[in-house]
Amino acid sequence: FLQVFLVEKAGRRSLFLAGLMGMLVSAVAMTVGLVLLSQFAWMSYVSMVAIFLFVIFFEVGPGPIPWFIVAELFSQGPRPTAIAVAGFCNWACNFIVGMCFQYIADLCGPYVFAIFAALLLLFFLFAYFKVPETKGKSFEEIAAAFRRKKLSAKAMTELQDLRASEEA
Repeated sequence: FLQVFLVEKAGRRSLFLAGLMGMLVSAVAMTVGLVLLSQFAWMSYVSMVAIFLFVIFFEVGPGPIPWFIVAELFSQGPRPTAIAVAGFCNWACNFIVGMCFQYIADLCGPYVFAIFAALLLLFFLFAYFKVPETKGKSFEEIAAAFRRKKLSAKAMTELQDLRASEEA
């Protein structure tokens, strides 16, 4: 309930990035807590706090925000299909993590959350460089921003090709 108001105030992209970064820091804290648990008994509290923070940051960003963004990135025609594909991907990944976690934990030991931290870093970088802010923008404005990025990338490639041919 609170997320609806927070999304409109802070923006989708900033909440998504903050959530990913908070989850990344929490995953690192969980890893440190598990690695040092045998040396310091109080590390169990660090691990517990890190788990709670991980869930809180998930609920601020990567939990609800993708649903807002998917709904805003597609026009009326393909929107239901895009939401269905996003839902399938979300639940398929949840299923895979749920089924494989114990095996990965047995294999990696206390470093199991380092895998999550690495993936979260990749997700953060992708979102930072590729995911636009959709707050207060129409579908046409968002689509135009993607077209500009695509055109500017194409123009840069052509410019590099021209420079290379001049040097040859």
